[in-house]
Amino acid sequence: MSDILISNIISPAVLVFMLGLAASLLKSDLAVPKGLSDSLSIYLLLAIGLKGGIELSKYPVTELVKPLLGGVLLGCFIPLVTILFLLKRNIDEYHAVAIAATYGSVSIVTYGAGADFLQGTGVPYEGFMSAVVAVMEVPAIMISLMVLNAFKSGTSTGKQASSATFHSRWIPVSMKHVDLRIVRETLISKSILLLLGGLLIGWACGVEARSVIQPLFIDLYRGVLILFLLTMGIVCGAQLREAGTKNSALIGFALLAPLVYGLLGVLCGKWTGLSLGGAALMGVLSGSASYIAAPAALRSAVPQANPSTYLGLALGITFPLNLSIGIPFNYFAAKLIYSIF
Repeated sequence: MSDILISNIISPAVLVFMLGLAASLLKSDLAVPKGLSDSLSIYLLLAIGLKGGIELSKYPVTELVKPLLGGVLLGCFIPLVTILFLLKRNIDEYHAVAIAATYGSVSIVTYGAGADFLQGTGVPYEGFMSAVVAVMEVPAIMISLMVLNAFKSGTSTGKQASSATFHSRWIPVSMKHVDLRIVRETLISKSILLLLGGLLIGWACGVEARSVIQPLFIDLYRGVLILFLLTMGIVCGAQLREAGTKNSALIGFALLAPLVYGLLGVLCGKWTGLSLGGAALMGVLSGSASYIAAPAALRSAVPQANPSTYLGLALGITFPLNLSIGIPFNYFAAKLIYSIF
């Protein structure tokens, strides 16, 4: 176990991320142009979608239903648990909902790093896991905003929003609590549109398209991922300084959530019939936190929540933790669970 953990930490991807992190913490003048960072993000989302779609075309629909259902259930369950946990620690409902949406949704770059880790260790996994990424992006955001609207409904009738309110009001939430504008904005956001679009294109074209995308979207993928992680290291350094000023309960949550939710994801992967590698990736997804899709939706939907809070926790604490420890943790958790059951 220690050998694989050390191997992951000293891998080029993690070391380049640490370089960017150190540069930011030392206040170096190293900076990556925003246009380049955005371009790399677009490349990674489309590459993962295309490759996942091609792999998706190899499987019958009956094999996909249970894993995709598992992803949706995780995307609904994690934000509800997160809201309840944070409310019990006196976090106001706006920040509780924003953090829940962030941690219930997923990080596509963490998924890419997890897939790269499994490839490096020679562990196979289902190619359709990219489709699981897509279905886990949306439910957490929708569920969190529905709960927030239920809170607002309760407050407007004179009831104080609290953990007790949460218990009594989230159950009767219906579609009338959903802002369709937010639903539309989430579905057409950059990350969702590129990921789903790539999946559909890859699925429609099938394995014959592999030779076409191979030179750009497969051969260069790992190199582009490493370059993107340099930019993420620089961003994380700034967010880490911000996260250091947060409530100790929030910092504790950001440290524990990747491991607890990751283990939950591994168990869900086992239940849905995934291979060991697929279950490990399900754990990586469950333990990750979104810093693209969720924050984009939250800025307009929950303006009362300070973006530096949920982004600071996700990027400053959870992302580095997942990159260094969380990914190997989920792999070894999957190995242990599959050896027992």
